[in-house]
Amino acid sequence: MRTKMLAAFLAVAALATAQKPKTKAEAEALMAIQSEPDGSAKIAKVDEFVKKYADTEFKSWAYTQAADAAERKGDGIKVLIYAELALETDPKAVHPMLMAAGELARSTRENDLDKEEKLTKADKYSRQAMELAPTVVKPNPAITDAQWDEVKKEFVADAHRDLGMIAAVRKKYDIAIAELKLAVEIPAEPDPATYIRLAAAYNDANKPDDALAVLAKIPPSPALKPFVDKEQKRAVALKEAKK
Repeated sequence: MRTKMLAAFLAVAALATAQKPKTKAEAEALMAIQSEPDGSAKIAKVDEFVKKYADTEFKSWAYTQAADAAERKGDGIKVLIYAELALETDPKAVHPMLMAAGELARSTRENDLDKEEKLTKADKYSRQAMELAPTVVKPNPAITDAQWDEVKKEFVADAHRDLGMIAAVRKKYDIAIAELKLAVEIPAEPDPATYIRLAAAYNDANKPDDALAVLAKIPPSPALKPFVDKEQKRAVALKEAKK
């Protein structure tokens, strides 16, 4: 999930003002990608665009749009494919870097044969994004300086979230807690899903009181309720076991 500020950034920051499409047809194709509400259709338009405009300066942007659409569809494989295509074009693109890191961290399981390979890559992406985030140039004048400062904070917070998820898979729960706490402390509007991850890390560390305190901060949400209930039940069971 994304906070309102980052979602707003993604909606208006599509076409960087420093770059201009070479032709009217390319500009129209870019706008068609930006305005396409259906994820599958957006990905198809990106594929068509990069094939037709092989020398475009917007290739990284287009691939990032496809990765974002795949993320919203819950298609983790395509998130990685398109995020890494975006990074091949622009190795310093923070947004696809964070999408790749997040997907690798979320999808890696304890018994995966390539667990450390994937986590190491996610760790590298997260730390690189954290280093680059403060220097990312505002891509659209519609965003105020204050809003852009908040977006950059959210990029840093996402990097800490991903490092927290990586530590949790490695069962380094104290590190996971420290990183996830930063992920909810840095932005003005923390992602509620990150609170759930923090609560889970507290439960994993056998600190149910802390888990319950974190869960109490999450506003009611039908989408998140099953995950909140799960961690609440875990916390209660851990408290009972301590009696």
